[in-house]
Amino acid sequence: MRWVSYVSPTDKRERIGVVAGQHVHGLAAPGSLRDLIAQGQEATVAAAERAVSAPAEVLDIAATELLAPISVPPSTRDFMSFEAHVAASALAVGGRVDEGWYENPVFYFSNPAATVGPEADIAVAPGSNEIDYELEVAAVIGLAGSDISVEDAAKHIAGYTLLCDWSARDLQLREMRQSLGPAKGKDFATSLGPVLVTPDEIAHLRTGKGYAITMTAEVNGKPYSSGSWADIHWSFEQMVAYASRGTRLVPGDVIGSGTVGTGCIFELARVHGQDRFPYLRPGDEVVIRADHLGEISARIVPGAEPLPLTRL
Repeated sequence: MRWVSYVSPTDKRERIGVVAGQHVHGLAAPGSLRDLIAQGQEATVAAAERAVSAPAEVLDIAATELLAPISVPPSTRDFMSFEAHVAASALAVGGRVDEGWYENPVFYFSNPAATVGPEADIAVAPGSNEIDYELEVAAVIGLAGSDISVEDAAKHIAGYTLLCDWSARDLQLREMRQSLGPAKGKDFATSLGPVLVTPDEIAHLRTGKGYAITMTAEVNGKPYSSGSWADIHWSFEQMVAYASRGTRLVPGDVIGSGTVGTGCIFELARVHGQDRFPYLRPGDEVVIRADHLGEISARIVPGAEPLPLTRL
């Protein structure tokens, strides 16, 4: 199944639907994908069958306003699970991969309220001059659980989607020198979508800890990034198990993979030079893609000016 969240042209409300060919078969209820997957796999399958056999509306997907599959996740955890990205990033700041990275997957909490859809404009973070994209995939939790084992983790995953973790590198590096963060360098936007693909749709592509799925990015039509989900070091099963330790995952939680190798300007500029791969500016168009998951297309627009932090 390939699910989408979208704005219905009938009443301008959020609806969900199943993608069949080039059309969206919409449901009248429930209104959110988070609510549906919380009902369990059997209910989700039944809803998909109902959408195809008796849709509330059928829309041309190319003319439909798509939203993030999960509009406001309960939580968003973004991992660093591709060794190539971790190594390149460490080298860029004069370091090397810490041994602890090979012992446990690591993540930071992003801002669920900053989740946007696959076609939304991205405003520059206030005060930043170094806006970057990060090419990622993400899992969405469908079954709640705590202290989940790696062996049981797969049944807790409702599906997969594309994720773009927008980053203000100058803000990020400045705040992380204080041994905290990333915070304002990351929390201004996270793009999700366009579809939530159920695991059975891509099961035949499973290889090792990932999937034989190509991931690419371009800026203003120029190829920038190219990698493969198959290169992932920590599987989503391992990430889900680690994320659930001592806490509870709930339906709708987003688990990001972290950046695929070459999947951001920060990496590319350090290897090939900032002149060849400059940071993003208003007017730039960024498109990230993954086979079977579709594409996120975003235009960078001016952001607000930072207000002064007046001392009391």
